[in-house]
Amino acid sequence: MVLIITRALGRRAPLLDDWSVDLPPDDGRGEEGGGLTLRELIARVVRAEVAAFRQRQRRDSLLRVLSPSEIDDAAARGRVLPGGRPASPEVDEESAVAVALSGFEDGLYLVVIDGTEQRDLDAQVFVRPDSRLTFLRLTFLAGA
Repeated sequence: MVLIITRALGRRAPLLDDWSVDLPPDDGRGEEGGGLTLRELIARVVRAEVAAFRQRQRRDSLLRVLSPSEIDDAAARGRVLPGGRPASPEVDEESAVAVALSGFEDGLYLVVIDGTEQRDLDAQVFVRPDSRLTFLRLTFLAGA
């Protein structure tokens, strides 16, 4: 599993909670986790997130009975969701990958693997089980 971290310049709080994705299988290139291009790694992360989104959608479409303590906890957080929400439109996995790759090419975010910035989508990268993959969203100044 590779730890995924999301940050934005100028913000202390993370954009999302950290999460993990499975490592690519060993492809015989001699390194655990195998070598793959940055393009393939970003696509793998996006596809994993689309799958997780679909799973949350299915879960949230079911009506759940909440215990009094679950209601109190949710109310303290400011939102009680018993489920039963209609499903959102279907997410096209390939479009999501294309948007993510286009955002990287347009300089909207940086990718840092184990403290090293990655600049080339077609460069080979290696990830290990303890690797940290950081997506750093850049903030542009008005008029710049």
